[in-house]
Amino acid sequence: MTEPPRILLVEDDRENGLMLKEVLSNWGYAVTPAFTGDEALRFARSEKFELVLADIRMPKIGGLQVLREIRQLRPLTQVVMMTGFGSVDTAVEAMKAGAFDYVSKPFKFDEIKLTLSRALEHHRALAVKTEAPPEAVAGARFNLVGHSRAMAELYKTIAKVAPGRTTVLIQGESGTGKELVARAIHQNSDRAAKPFVAINCAALPDMLLESELFGYTRGAHSTATSDKPGVIEVASGGTLLLDEVGDMSVSLQAKLLRVLEESETRRLGDTKTIKTDARILASSNKNLPDLVREGKFRADLYYRFNVVTITTPPLRERKEDIPALCEHFIRKFNAMAGKDLAGVSEEALRRFQEYDWPGNVRELENVIERAVVLNTKSQVMLEDLPEELRSSKPAARPAGPAPGPGLSLQDVERLHIAQVVQETHGNIKAAADRLGIDRKTLYRKLAEYGIEVSKVRNRGE
Repeated sequence: MTEPPRILLVEDDRENGLMLKEVLSNWGYAVTPAFTGDEALRFARSEKFELVLADIRMPKIGGLQVLREIRQLRPLTQVVMMTGFGSVDTAVEAMKAGAFDYVSKPFKFDEIKLTLSRALEHHRALAVKTEAPPEAVAGARFNLVGHSRAMAELYKTIAKVAPGRTTVLIQGESGTGKELVARAIHQNSDRAAKPFVAINCAALPDMLLESELFGYTRGAHSTATSDKPGVIEVASGGTLLLDEVGDMSVSLQAKLLRVLEESETRRLGDTKTIKTDARILASSNKNLPDLVREGKFRADLYYRFNVVTITTPPLRERKEDIPALCEHFIRKFNAMAGKDLAGVSEEALRRFQEYDWPGNVRELENVIERAVVLNTKSQVMLEDLPEELRSSKPAARPAGPAPGPGLSLQDVERLHIAQVVQETHGNIKAAADRLGIDRKTLYRKLAEYGIEVSKVRNRGE
C-alpha cells in the first residue's frame, strides 16, 4: 500500500492550524503540525517531508527563515507559503527564496488543494531525476556547496570531464572557486590517488615561475645548489593546475606548449628530457580570447587548453545558494573558533541577498569568518557585518511601481522578470537560470510583457 504524502504544517494560530490539519488529513496527507518556527525546524531536521505549508508571519522565527532553512536542509521538499491578504511584496520575497508558490488568507480551500497537488507533482518529478547521478542535485561528491541550477550544471560537467586526461580550462571571476572545481575533477578521476599540484602563475616572477614549473639541475643558476624537480614532473600521474595562466609570459607559454604537445619536460640546465603524464588543467579570471587578440597569449596554447571550458558562476547569479554557503562556513569557523553559532539572522540573510558580492564566495567566506570570530550571540546578526556591506545600497530595481496591494500576480511576475533581467545585465541565459525557466519561455514572457533588453548589454548570447 502506498504511503500518504507527508506534509509539515506550520501555523502559529493553534485553532487555525488544527482546522487545516483536519482538512489536509481528509485530502489524504499525513500531517505533522508545528505551531512555532523553531518547532518546524526541529521536525525538518529530523524527518523528511514531501511538502511544507507554512505561514509567513510568525513571532521569533518567521516563515521566511523556515523556508530558507528547509530549502537548505531538504532541497527536494516543496514549500508553499500562506500570506495575509495584500502581502504581495512578502510573497515575492518568498518566491525568490525558493518557495514553490503561495496562497493568500482568507483561504480558498480549492486553491490550497490545487497548489499542494501541483507542488507534490513537482516534488515527485524532482525525486525521479535525483535517482540519476547525484552530481545534478548536490555537490557533496565534489566538496562544493550549492543546489542552484547553475551549480547543478557545473556538477554535471565535472562528472563528464573527470575521467581521462582531457585538458580543461576553468574560467570565472576571482573568488568563484576555480581551484575547488579543479580539485573536484582530480578527485573524481582515476588519478585521485596521485598528486594534485597547483601553482599560481600570477604570484611568481617569470624566472622563479620557470624554475618552479620545470625544475633545475645543480649549478643551473647561482642558487641551484642541488637538483630540484619541477611541478610538471612532480604531478606526473596526477593533475597539475596552472592557476591564473593568463598572467604567464609569452616566452614561458612557448615552453609549456611543448609539454602539452610532447608530454615531456626538461629541467633548467639539463640536456635530457623527462616523460611526464601530468594532466594539465588551467584557470583564469581573464578573458583569454581577448589576450590572444592583444598578442599577450599564444593562440595555439589557448586552443590546447580550450578542449573543454568550464565557467564558474559568480555568487550574484546563484544567490539561492547563499543560505547553504552560510551554514557551511558557520560550521567551519565554529569549529575553528570554538563557537556554537546557530546560523544567520533573517535580517542579515536579507542583506546578503541584496548585496552583489563583487568578491564572490571568497568575500562571503571572509564576512562569515569575521562575524563568527567577533560574535557573542547565538546568530550572525546584521550588526556583525562589515560597514561596507551594511551601508551599501541594494542593487537597483527596474523603473516602475513596486509590488504592493492592488497588483495582480501577472504584474508581480512582470516586475520580477524585469528586475532579474536588469540584475543579470540582459544576459538571457543567466536570467532564465535565475528564474528557473528555459530561454524559450523567457523570450515568450519578455514579448508578452513588452520588456526590452536591447538597452542592456547582453553577454550571454
